[in-house]
Amino acid sequence: MTVCVYTGEALAQYGFGDDHPFGTDRHDVFMRALKQDPAGSQVQYCKPVMAAGDEIKRFHTSAYVKKVIRQSKTGMGMLDGADTPAFSGVYEAAATVVGTVLKAADDILSGDCRQAFVPIAGLHHARRDGAAGFCVFNDCGVVIETLLGRYGLNRVAYIDIDAHHGDGVYYGFEDEKRLIFVDLHEDGHYLYPGTGMPNETGIGSARGSKLNIPMAPGSTDEQFYSAWEEVEQHLEKFPPDFILLQCGADSIEGDPITHMRYSTAAHRHAAQRLAVLAERYCSGRLLAMGGGGYNRDNLAAAWVAVVAALV
Repeated sequence: MTVCVYTGEALAQYGFGDDHPFGTDRHDVFMRALKQDPAGSQVQYCKPVMAAGDEIKRFHTSAYVKKVIRQSKTGMGMLDGADTPAFSGVYEAAATVVGTVLKAADDILSGDCRQAFVPIAGLHHARRDGAAGFCVFNDCGVVIETLLGRYGLNRVAYIDIDAHHGDGVYYGFEDEKRLIFVDLHEDGHYLYPGTGMPNETGIGSARGSKLNIPMAPGSTDEQFYSAWEEVEQHLEKFPPDFILLQCGADSIEGDPITHMRYSTAAHRHAAQRLAVLAERYCSGRLLAMGGGGYNRDNLAAAWVAVVAALV
C-alpha cells in the first residue's frame, strides 16, 4: 500500500526565477509542509530521474526537442510567444520532470509502489511541437503515450482540476479514444488558455471520450462537488486501466492569477474519490502530478491534502 513521493534538487530546478509565478521555491515549500504533516512520515521518498530524448519524443516532435536543447545551452530567448522563457539548463530540468513521472508510472506498474505523487509535474499546456503557459515538456502527454504504447494499456484516464484547461493534453489526444479525458477548469472566457468548452468531447472515434467542465469564476467547493458527480459518471462509463490526476492548486481561493474559490477540501475529495475508483477498476493504480498553483501556502496545503488522502 506504499505511496511514493518523488522529490529532490534536480526536480526543484524546474522554474523560471524568483520573480516568476512558477519559481523554483515551489518544490521546497511543499516538502517543508509535507514533512510537518503526519502523512509525511507514511510515504516513501524517491529520487527524480532524467528522461532520455527518445522518451520525450514519444509526445514531442524531434524539431521541438532540438530547439529546447539549443536554447538550454544559451539560456536566452522565449520557448513560446509570451510565457515560457528559456534558461540555462532548461532542457535538463524539463527532462527531469518527464523522467520522474515516467519512473513513478513504472514503479506503480511494477508494484514497487501503490500510488505516487510528483509535485513539480503536470505541465499540461505544452504542445507536441512547442512550449506554452510555463510548460516546456508535457510530462502528462509523455506518460500517456508511454502507458498506451510501451505498456499497452487499453484505457488511461486523465483528470485535471487545475484552474487552467489542460489544452496540451486535450488537443494532443483529441482523436485518441483510449485516453479518457476529464477537465474541471475556470471558464475559458475568463482565463488562459481560453479553451475547454463543453462541446469539446473529442473527434472521430474518440467523440464522447472527453469531458470538459468549465466552472464559473468564483466557484466554491459546493460547485466543485456538484460537478464531480459528472466526473465519476464519466469514469464509470469508461473504466480505466490507470488513473492520472493533475491537481493544480491554482483553483484554491487566493491564487494571484486565477479567480476560483475552492478550499483544499476539493483536492482532498478528488484524490480520495479517484483512489476509490482506482481500487475498483485498476488495482489501485493512481499517479498524481502537482500542476499549477502560485500562492505558496495554497499549493503546500492542497498537495499535502492530496498525499494525505492517498495514505
